[in-house]
Amino acid sequence: MSYVASSLRQKHSENKLHILSAKTNSDSFTYDGIDLGAERVTQEIETYIEDLEHNGAHIRKLSVVGYSLGGLVARYAIGLLYSKGWFDRLEPINFTTFATPHLGVRTPVLGVHSRLWNFLGSSTLSISGRQLFTMDSFRDTNRPLLSILADPNTIFMLALSRFRYRVLYANIINDRSAPYYTTSISFTDPFTNLDSLEMNYLQDYSPIIIDPANPIDLKSYKDRPPLVSRLASSTQTVLSRTPLFALLTILIPLGSVVFLVNSGIQSVRSQQRIRLHEEGKAGIGLGSYRIPPMVEDARSTLEGAIKNVNSPQKVANTSTASILSPASEANGHAEKRLTPGALPSKYQQDQIAGFPTLTLSSEQFAMIEALDGVGFKKYRVHIQKVRHTHAAIVVRSAKKSFDEGKVVIKHWLNEEFEI
Repeated sequence: MSYVASSLRQKHSENKLHILSAKTNSDSFTYDGIDLGAERVTQEIETYIEDLEHNGAHIRKLSVVGYSLGGLVARYAIGLLYSKGWFDRLEPINFTTFATPHLGVRTPVLGVHSRLWNFLGSSTLSISGRQLFTMDSFRDTNRPLLSILADPNTIFMLALSRFRYRVLYANIINDRSAPYYTTSISFTDPFTNLDSLEMNYLQDYSPIIIDPANPIDLKSYKDRPPLVSRLASSTQTVLSRTPLFALLTILIPLGSVVFLVNSGIQSVRSQQRIRLHEEGKAGIGLGSYRIPPMVEDARSTLEGAIKNVNSPQKVANTSTASILSPASEANGHAEKRLTPGALPSKYQQDQIAGFPTLTLSSEQFAMIEALDGVGFKKYRVHIQKVRHTHAAIVVRSAKKSFDEGKVVIKHWLNEEFEI
């Protein structure tokens, strides 16, 4: 997220915008689970804001940005902040995710290969893997964590609904870490055959950012490449990649062994960290963060418990804190019950109709309904110069081939991010 942070800083001075790039979940710490990661980040945020205020800064607004798994961590963390009273003190402005698997990463395709992938993926990435593949049972709810995160009656969704702007950016192709359907919160994938589509791009951001109001048109059959051309193109592509395939035939078994061994090591280390965390030996006081996710339960648990955070501010705030994650009436507001389908006009274009429904789980369909109910403005991103677009969307490294991602961040800063 370094490019995102530096771009924010170039556009907004430090006296207008404070930027925290969360570091507590770097490297293999992402194995430890979305909930544990969010508890770390929440503590990091609280410490950062308290230090700013101690040094004379007056914080009045909050924006949160998450990339990939960091977007899920961010959705959990804002629920903790909300339940602790921070949204009484700070106005939530922007909540943005880039290439975040909101529905998890379980493959929505039937067949042995898909089932094998779902099993191996959930088994080799410690608790985070089980959560991403919705094969976990979150605490005493008997439901997957991602299902709880999207339940309209939880602190997580009530916190999300409080943000003035909710925006997501999703790669339409070649994101092998977080496919389109999950990053765009969609029950269809219109982009499996680009030859049949005419993309409608936003002016000034063509040919990368697709117009959310009118994303695509179907080409007539006469405008599509002829079958012979498509076959020739496919054959040429396969032939050009034959040496690569031959190399991969040798490397993949070796790489798989290395991956599995490393995953096993990281899972063991992750379990050790989780155990220390549960025992209160990881430097985080669990009492402040182990808050029941359902609103009524959270209310009774929190009553009178955190007077510090809930105390009114003595000075008028003048600046915004933007938190980057790499990953109720009790709060002075009437509860917002989320009714799926009752969306603001700018969110009406969330789903692209007319394409086959994917074979998602009932839990994933419920997540889509609830998240579309709270409302995200969705930008579909067409990165074309790299074969794996997940890193390119946020310019994760200074590669020339990632320059298309700079257009994505430029669009976000110019058109969506408000302070």
